[in-house]
Amino acid sequence: MQKRILISVLCWLFLLPLQAQDDLLTSKKAITSGGYPFWVYTPQDYLQYRETTPLIIFLHGASLCGTDLQRVLRYGPLDAVKKGLEIPALIVAPQNPKGHWSPQKLHDILEWMTKHYVFNPQRVYVIGMSLGGYGTLDFAGTYPHQIAAAIALCGGSTLRNYEGLSHLPLWIIHGTADRAVKVEESKKVVDGMRSLHGDQRLRYEWIKGASHGDLARYFYLTSTYDWLFQHTLIEPQRPVDTSFQITAEEKAGAYQKIKKRKQELRIE
Repeated sequence: MQKRILISVLCWLFLLPLQAQDDLLTSKKAITSGGYPFWVYTPQDYLQYRETTPLIIFLHGASLCGTDLQRVLRYGPLDAVKKGLEIPALIVAPQNPKGHWSPQKLHDILEWMTKHYVFNPQRVYVIGMSLGGYGTLDFAGTYPHQIAAAIALCGGSTLRNYEGLSHLPLWIIHGTADRAVKVEESKKVVDGMRSLHGDQRLRYEWIKGASHGDLARYFYLTSTYDWLFQHTLIEPQRPVDTSFQITAEEKAGAYQKIKKRKQELRIE
């Protein structure tokens, strides 16, 4: 009898940290007609540090489009958190039913968050991949004075003018072996910003031999969020950190680290 009780208690302790992450995740309906439904992740120490808490907006790719909000949990920051990665920020993850991301609809969500949550408005970040990479650049370029920094993975932009992107620290990353979205899509943005002499806050990286899916690893690296968090709206002239490096070894071991962390959570 005592053995059964002990096993039950141990199982409960193993699952408790993972269940706690689920409890911090809530879904929200579209706040405007035709708007995006979205997830909100609240970090564990939010009530203690909410005035200084950053806000991250994650934009998914085309494969997660639709009307089933659960799909948004398949990869990205929310999946990383569920797997044990510690991201000390509010995370907003909307779902796009189809088509390009609308900067206006994303801004509506940001305005709603401002009214219903307390966070540091000087530390709002956006990160996205593929279609979400397009959305990241379109959103950041439309509202550059509200975004502290952005990372666009294997995307591009539908903006007609890249001038807005020159106002914020921006990191564009693309794989040279990407068959889904050619690296030329990101290069168009970089070349356009350079032609406007608007690349003072830009860093870009073409990952040799990397495929489209390879870049999903960035969502599972603490370093990705460390780079974002180094930037704020109140920095004089808002400089971009170009010295920060994420090594090939770190990227290669991204999933292994998450797996190890998940195992540690089950043991603690």
